[in-house]
Amino acid sequence: MAVLLGPLLVLTGIFVFLYRSVAIEVDARLSGLHDRVAPRVYARPFVLRRGQALSAQELDERLDDLGYTRRERAIEPGEFDVAGSEVRLVPRGGTAEGQIVRVTLTPDASGKANQVGALVLARSGEVASVELEAPLLTAVAPGGRGRQRQVPLLQLPKTVVQAVLAIEDRRFYSHPGVDLIRTIGAVVTNVRGDKPYLVGGSTLTQQLVKNSFLTPEKTYTRKIREQVMSLVLERRLTKDQILELYLNDVYLGQRGSFSVHGMAEGAHLFFGKDVTNVTLAEAAMLAGIIQSPAAYSPTRHTARARDRRDVVLRAMADAGYVSRAEADAAIATPLVTAAGTVDAEAPYFVDHVAQLIGERVELRASATRIEVHTTLDLHLQRVAQDVVSTGVANIESRFARKGQSRGPLQAALVAVDPRTGEILAMVGGRSYQRSQYNRATTAKRQPGSTFKPFVFLAAYDMALREGRTDLTPATVLSDEPATFLVNGQEWAPHNYDGANDGLVTARRALARSRNLATIQMAELAGYQTIASLWRSIKPGFTARAYPSIALGVFEATPLDMAEAYTLFPNLGEVRPLRAIARLEVDGSPSATPEPGRPRHVAQPAPTFLVTNMMRSVLNEGTGAGARAAGFALDAAGKSGTTNDLRDAWFVGFTPELLTVVWVGLDDNTPVGLSGSQAALPIWTAFMKRALAGHPNRAFAVPDGITFVEIDKETGGRAGPFCDKPFNEAFLVGTEPQTLCYTHLGVPGGSLTGPQLLQMPTAVPVPSSQPQASPVP
Repeated sequence: MAVLLGPLLVLTGIFVFLYRSVAIEVDARLSGLHDRVAPRVYARPFVLRRGQALSAQELDERLDDLGYTRRERAIEPGEFDVAGSEVRLVPRGGTAEGQIVRVTLTPDASGKANQVGALVLARSGEVASVELEAPLLTAVAPGGRGRQRQVPLLQLPKTVVQAVLAIEDRRFYSHPGVDLIRTIGAVVTNVRGDKPYLVGGSTLTQQLVKNSFLTPEKTYTRKIREQVMSLVLERRLTKDQILELYLNDVYLGQRGSFSVHGMAEGAHLFFGKDVTNVTLAEAAMLAGIIQSPAAYSPTRHTARARDRRDVVLRAMADAGYVSRAEADAAIATPLVTAAGTVDAEAPYFVDHVAQLIGERVELRASATRIEVHTTLDLHLQRVAQDVVSTGVANIESRFARKGQSRGPLQAALVAVDPRTGEILAMVGGRSYQRSQYNRATTAKRQPGSTFKPFVFLAAYDMALREGRTDLTPATVLSDEPATFLVNGQEWAPHNYDGANDGLVTARRALARSRNLATIQMAELAGYQTIASLWRSIKPGFTARAYPSIALGVFEATPLDMAEAYTLFPNLGEVRPLRAIARLEVDGSPSATPEPGRPRHVAQPAPTFLVTNMMRSVLNEGTGAGARAAGFALDAAGKSGTTNDLRDAWFVGFTPELLTVVWVGLDDNTPVGLSGSQAALPIWTAFMKRALAGHPNRAFAVPDGITFVEIDKETGGRAGPFCDKPFNEAFLVGTEPQTLCYTHLGVPGGSLTGPQLLQMPTAVPVPSSQPQASPVP
């Protein structure tokens, strides 16, 4: 007896020493777990509007974004039900908190799509709009690029909890942290091969310790520490607390460059729904992934994942959590995952926000909650992702039908509220899972003809300052071939279609994106004037004042162009773009990255002239395809295509929404399509859906503008025989005084001497360096 007592006392002493030292470490790690804050990134509150383009499926998805649970009858906040074309919901917050809201969906004017026909509140009657809560975009998991959503145990569905317990630790609520019976049983089972799969011996507590407290090394020493730590942890936390930590922290694999942690994030990314809405089969699939996320990924190994799901369902039946019939019914259902859900989470935008916040999230060391409220409109973001994916696929299908090969084709879209500079949607590429390179913020490409409006703005702004009357939208320019001598070399720009329009008004030159006429206007304004204007719009701009600047031969990102274009709807004032509305740390406001102050770079009246000219781009110019496709709201914009058809752009805006679309190839090889062919259809599809149900708003006309009827072709005052009169805008005092000499009822009438005297002339002058020639 004494022989045994000595070693027993030694072992007991060792265990006590180990227990106490491990207890200190567990306490420190638990403190670290509390300090390890995952910043929660929110989009702007979701708003339902009467007339808004929204299908029943899209509304279901938006409510799922908010974590609403579908019921037979919605009663409690956070619930909704669907009956035919009517959706009833009970908001948890916003303008109708706690009230039953009836949303009636009706066909739109075309009969092809649905829209919100009526919004009725139980206590207030019919309303024009209802603001709901701000949807959670993601919680950026600490320690790397990850997604994680913290959900209280009581809010997790019973089926999810039971599925995990059934397959991972059926005796969780009865063991002290280490299950010796299960460990021995697992060893025997695996040796015998009684199961078609390997049985694990670690408890949930041990798994939590292994994943959150210890390094991934596999040694006997580490295993012993894991077991002792589990015993300590069970003394420090309740079973429910341990289970909640585990279910929110467990690793479920990779989606793109993000690691997926927790049941809630897994449900959202794998099945495109809130965890409260998962089916029994989906709950079993989430639990089944845990053992080997790489091997059982439902998006990569569907057959293997389905088999694993069925194993979990049978385990749930064996444990008595579900009946055998329920398990068999779930086994019979196909495994369906949500395609592209990583892209639906606005990952490019989240990356942009994380970069803006930067080291400010160092606050997490002493914080328990960090909330980043962004400017993103999640509904518009989903629309943007959809139209980009569809648009790029359509272009590639067009190539395939012609037997052409391009690829992989890429696109970027940035949508902003020009009145505030708030970024509403951002797509940095066709698939974030395939490429995390954000083309919206990082890809510097030639803007091409999307820069031409700034050429005309520089000219008109200079004309107003200097009192000149020869530079107007009706000024007749020459769109004839011209050669520039640059450093002893000839530069001969040409139009995209190889044709020349001869004498054209400035409005027509911009609408049809005529290169030679634009260069003539640039000569009249002065290349240095144009470069100075752009430097005031985009500080740090380094391109020199060469003739090619008129054609956008320099580099800018889609985000750069979006910010630059905000000056047009704001009558000469640039609104710096912003992605973060506010940053809260433990419920208190914290300093957010300052986007900068608005900058006045041009006078209101000249700016309006160019905006008014860009309306013709859509009404009759290179953007007319938008009208043909059914986009009817008053808008202005400009197409852009660079040399050899490398980059395709379209930038367009209404007073309330400005959108930039770029299409191209990452290796800068030619796409082979113009901006009107590649970028405009994507822009149009987005604007139609984004602004469905919005009233038509006219652009504000500032002081100093007058309107005069002119002949559309000659730019002279319209006479009684002019068959194409146009109500043109002018700076006061610059309107033409001479009648159109072409349409006087004289056979063979043509532009005559008096009109030519009013037409400004420009002779190309030597510059200092040749440049490539972009096309419209």
